[in-house]
Amino acid sequence: MPMQIGQKRRGEAGFVKEERMSAGKKIKHTAESAKGKAKQATGKAVGNESLAAKGKAEQVKGDLSQAGQKVKDALKP
Repeated sequence: MPMQIGQKRRGEAGFVKEERMSAGKKIKHTAESAKGKAKQATGKAVGNESLAAKGKAEQVKGDLSQAGQKVKDALKP
C-alpha cells in the first residue's frame, strides 16, 4: 500500500520515521514563496524596484527550500 504524505512508518530498529516533508516545513516554505510573490507584485505596482527585487529573492528562497526538502525526501530509504 502506498504511503501518504506525512505518514509515519516503522524503520530499522523499530524507530518511527517521517515519510515525507513535515507539514510545518511545507507550510513555512509555501508561505515564504507567497510572501515573496506579494512583495514582488507590490514593488512592481508602485514602481519600487528594490521591493520587487527583495520579493523575487524571497520567492526564490522559498522555492529552493521546497525543492531541497523534496530531494531529501527522495533520498530517504
